[in-house]
Amino acid sequence: MGALMIQGTGSNVGKSLLVAGLCRAARRRGIDVVPFKPQNMSNNAAVTPDGGEIGRAQALQALAAGLAPSVHMNPVLLKPETDRAAQVVVQGRAMTRAQAADYGVLKAGLLDAVLDSYARLRARHQLVLVEGAGSPAEINLRPRDIANMGFARAADVPVVLAGDIDRGGVIAQIVGTQAVLDPADAAMIRGFLVNRFRGDPSLFDDGRASIVARTGWPDLGLVPWFAEAARLPAEDAVDLRAARGQGGFHIACPMLSRIANFDDLDPLAAEPGVRLSMVPPGRALPGDADLVILPGTKSTRGDLAFLRAQGWDIDLVAHLRRGGRVLGICGGYQMLGRMIHDPDGHDGAPGSDAGLGLLDVETHMAAEKRLTRITGCALGQPIEGYEIHLGRTAGPDSARPFAHIPAPDGAISADGRVAGTYLHGLFSDNAFRAAWLAQAGVASALDYGAGVDQVLDRLAAHLETHLDIEQMLMLAG
Repeated sequence: MGALMIQGTGSNVGKSLLVAGLCRAARRRGIDVVPFKPQNMSNNAAVTPDGGEIGRAQALQALAAGLAPSVHMNPVLLKPETDRAAQVVVQGRAMTRAQAADYGVLKAGLLDAVLDSYARLRARHQLVLVEGAGSPAEINLRPRDIANMGFARAADVPVVLAGDIDRGGVIAQIVGTQAVLDPADAAMIRGFLVNRFRGDPSLFDDGRASIVARTGWPDLGLVPWFAEAARLPAEDAVDLRAARGQGGFHIACPMLSRIANFDDLDPLAAEPGVRLSMVPPGRALPGDADLVILPGTKSTRGDLAFLRAQGWDIDLVAHLRRGGRVLGICGGYQMLGRMIHDPDGHDGAPGSDAGLGLLDVETHMAAEKRLTRITGCALGQPIEGYEIHLGRTAGPDSARPFAHIPAPDGAISADGRVAGTYLHGLFSDNAFRAAWLAQAGVASALDYGAGVDQVLDRLAAHLETHLDIEQMLMLAG
């Protein structure tokens, strides 16, 4: 069939969700569809069956399309380590670290990898649905661009521009985008849509007509707010909500500066018996929490310093004194130990840092990143998940492992109230999650995966109702 690209008037206008919903809508029509994002920036990554990593949004889109995730769905992934530097992952493998000032030069050489991955998908599937990044209106980034118009022009893929009315100024968003684009770039845009509308849609009829009159682009629809989006895994930390759920078992999670793979928490937040609090910087960990989860992070040593700067290390000691429990996942597990050794500077400047000392283990960072999907058992239940981390952790508390995969993983303190694991995705497993919550007296009958799949079906139906899907498929060729 062909390809169609969804670009946005800015970041976080709903591009990822639109592509996921369109993938499911196309699949429901019997079309062999595949998602693609040339360049993504996120620390929320998924591990593919062949041991690579891609953005979490592309893994969700793959699920919507009925496909296993592939490194070619997101050939360039930027994983921020500091405000000015990121790890550059190309076709699933970490290639280098780059300062923001240097990446503009580096990315020009990445277009070949992007086009290679796109060609592979195009050859194997009827329809490729492409997601842009940020906005094509960021014309300062247009030279050597691989994420928006640079890709669309190189691959000759037509574009639909999405604006977000919820943030206000959507007419200026869309009309202004056309005004600043190079005419050849603007010519790639074959229509627009308006996303996240609340209220009576007829009240924006004149607004839509005004956009058509000013741009000449066809109006492909007005998408009302889809409240159930909150039940789907989020990719960006900006989407994290402070509180989720109303259950009696209270879980608190500090929002680390480089928080990663935070979708680990989504199945817990979906549990009727659980209340999840995401604690922002500057606030104390809640005194009524039953459990504190230290999540994954792209920079363990950097976020350990960040955690201490918020006073959360003191809060953790008080939490344990009150009888609370602590679980560390991946980087959070590393923080719980006595020491983190990084003599070669794989996780920042070379050196060693004292950990929180809540588990009797030590971590030694290494150059090789462990990227693998795992199966094993924990709490007598079969489990599936994945590992994505630098470093190896061991010590006396490792004699009480958290799981077996089949080698022992993680550690548990002698009193059983502090635990750590390298395994992501465990709580998506219904049987394990139920057994784990049962230890705290919380009953679970939730089928999390089925719930996500049902929301994707409802999202597809929502888009079918409010977008001109037939016209979009015609634009795709």
